[in-house]
Amino acid sequence: MFRIGEIDAYLFNDATAYMDPGGLFGLVPRVLWSRHYRADARQLIKTATHSLLLRAAGKNVIVDTGFGNNLSDSQRRFLYIEASDGAHRGLSALGISAADIDIVIVTHLHDDHCTGNMRLAADGARAPAFPNAEYLVQRREYEDAIAPNERTRATYSAGNFVPLYQSGQLRLLDGDAEVAPGVSAIVTPGHSPGHMSVRIESAGESAAFVCDMASLAVHIERLAWMTAYDVEPLVTLETKHRWQQWALETEALLIFPHDAKTPAGRLTQDERGRPSIQPELIEYDNP
Repeated sequence: MFRIGEIDAYLFNDATAYMDPGGLFGLVPRVLWSRHYRADARQLIKTATHSLLLRAAGKNVIVDTGFGNNLSDSQRRFLYIEASDGAHRGLSALGISAADIDIVIVTHLHDDHCTGNMRLAADGARAPAFPNAEYLVQRREYEDAIAPNERTRATYSAGNFVPLYQSGQLRLLDGDAEVAPGVSAIVTPGHSPGHMSVRIESAGESAAFVCDMASLAVHIERLAWMTAYDVEPLVTLETKHRWQQWALETEALLIFPHDAKTPAGRLTQDERGRPSIQPELIEYDNP
C-alpha cells in the first residue's frame, strides 16, 4: 500500500506473463533493450498485468481488471501466463469483496486489461466481476472495439464488455472526466485512439497509472521506444512528450501496467538532462 495525499492505493499483479520482446519493443534493437530487461532461455521477458485499487473519499475504485479467473489451462500455456486472478486474491487479502467496488475504470479494451471485467462461475456462465460497480470506458474505445479491423481484431473480445453495455453497467465517456475526488480518467491516445490513463491528485501530491502509454518504465524515459502494439505510434510519441513534462514538473509517482521489475517510480533528469525513472516500488508480492 502507498498513499497519494489522502488517497490510499494498492497495486495488484493480476497475472504474471512472459512476452516476446518484439511486441514490447517494436523497432528497438535487442542490443539496446537488453541493457534494461533480460530475456529468459525462451527469449521471453517477464511482465506483470497490474490492477490498481484506489480508496478515495469513501469510494473503492479499480483501474483495469486483468484476466481474472477466465483463462483455461490451454490459454495460459499459449499466452505464457504463470499465474492469474491476482487482483481478486489481493482484494480478498485486504478484506474487500467484489461487491464493495464502486467504480471500475477500464483504460482500454484489450484483453489483458479487461477480461477480468467478467467472472467465470463453476457452471461456465460469466457474470460481472464487480456486481455493484459502474464500469467506465471511452466511447471511442468502445466503438473501435465493437468494429475492429484486421490489425485490431485479435486484441478485442466482445464478451468482456458488450454484456456490460447492454445491461447498462458500462458508461461511455466522451473525453476526460473526474470519476471520484482526486481521480481523473484522461484520454492518452496512441496505443489506441480511445486509450486512457488515470491521474491522481490529492493534498499536493500527484501520481498516474499511465497504462500502455508507457507499458514499461523505460518507455517513458525514452520517448521513441514504444510497443509494436501501438495503433498510432506517432500519436503515442506526442502523448508521451506531454506526460513526460508533466511528470518532471509534478514529481509524480508513475505506475506502469506491465513492468515486473519496476512497477512504479518517479521521473528525474541527470546532469545532462536525460530522463530516468527512480524506482519506488520494485518486484513485489500481492498483499
